[in-house]
Amino acid sequence: MLYVTAGVSIPDSEIELSAVRSQGPGGQHVNKVSSAIHLRFDVKQSSLPELFKQRLLRLSDQRISKEGVIVIKAQTTRSQEKNRQEALDRLVQLLVEVSYTPKARRPTKPTKGSQRRRMDKKTLHGKQKSLRSKVSPD
Repeated sequence: MLYVTAGVSIPDSEIELSAVRSQGPGGQHVNKVSSAIHLRFDVKQSSLPELFKQRLLRLSDQRISKEGVIVIKAQTTRSQEKNRQEALDRLVQLLVEVSYTPKARRPTKPTKGSQRRRMDKKTLHGKQKSLRSKVSPD
């Protein structure tokens, strides 16, 4: 079980982990070991709450395909186990971000005093700028 929040967890059977060869330079040993991890998680077929599924599918994240499959590739370390843990941590982080409901913004109005101060300041600034103009010969 992968625990996301207090009430939400994902069974291991819904997460598909596969070891693949890591990219980049690595010397003679690189072609013999599969240390990178590909994590695949199908959002639509998962046991997540509907709210989580909707929010995940609405995200414009490049890791989520059009079919609703999250694909995470972890290859930062040389250890397969550490990469596996990193991929699972990234999945949990993505799900935790979706679990929070953003606070609704309540529009506010400026006070009469702040409006008056703003207008007074604009008037003073205008007067100051007018004093910089050329003096007319009278």
